[in-house]
Amino acid sequence: MNTTESQNVTDYPNSNTIFMVWKLHDSPQLKDIFQELCALVLNLNNSVFNRFPDSRASCVMGIGAEAWRKLELPMPLPKELTGFEEIKGVKHTAVSTPGDLHFHLRADNKSLIFDMAVEISKLLSSVAESILEIHGFKYWDARSILGFVDGTENPHGDDRDYFGKIGDEDPQYKGGSYLFVQKYLHNMDAWKSLSTEDQEKVIGRSKENDIEMSDDIKPSNSHIALANIEGENGEELKIVRDNMPFGNPSTNEFGTYFIAYSSTFTTTKKMLTNMFIGDPPGNYDRILDFSTAVTGTLFFVPTRNMLDEFSG
Repeated sequence: MNTTESQNVTDYPNSNTIFMVWKLHDSPQLKDIFQELCALVLNLNNSVFNRFPDSRASCVMGIGAEAWRKLELPMPLPKELTGFEEIKGVKHTAVSTPGDLHFHLRADNKSLIFDMAVEISKLLSSVAESILEIHGFKYWDARSILGFVDGTENPHGDDRDYFGKIGDEDPQYKGGSYLFVQKYLHNMDAWKSLSTEDQEKVIGRSKENDIEMSDDIKPSNSHIALANIEGENGEELKIVRDNMPFGNPSTNEFGTYFIAYSSTFTTTKKMLTNMFIGDPPGNYDRILDFSTAVTGTLFFVPTRNMLDEFSG
């Protein structure tokens, strides 16, 4: 009996990351190149594990809904794989932007992911164009450019699989994952004009020690208050975040690449709705006054078994 083997969606964040989003062309070579690409992704993962077993290096590929249809992959689609629809609040919008393939390359040693990106780009360049490439890095003790620790609420242990991978609710795609990404740009001048105390009220945690404020003093529009969500029965709902900061100081571009793997996109969408529309409506996430989402795209991450089937 074949066991389901997922891509490395629940790996923990590490020191270096390259994110790439590609748009596919209409090309007679497209399906053949995609077959080669699936084989390449499997090969890259096997190679780095064998050569550098302690490097924590991996390549995860996600596929968008439009690309899924264009490549004539199995039907029906994963239950929640659609084009992302923008979420528009009174002041801020979670925009929707195109993207057919997403690559999440990570390793402690940047050389490994650089070489992976070169091989992927070499193969895809004849049938697709790169529409986004971001090089992320670990900033101090896993802090965002805003200076606060990022990812504290991530699940751990077996919970990472539970919240990050599809289960029996969609048997055809069990072990796969929904991947949602946003590129955020930060207004650092406005952020730094706040006192540390006011910054802490925006986030809902202490800046130095990463301690969450008690509910009686945590502002209702703080990031923590709105991004931590519950189900209908009060159960805690989580996603597996692998956010990474990036920046170009000379051009004053500083940001966070938000990346969430989840067993159901409904959870991620509920969190985004809380942040951008507010709970109650109008009580939006105050962090959005300093952080602008300039992309927003949903992908599906097939299992390694499916990649093997797609490779022909």
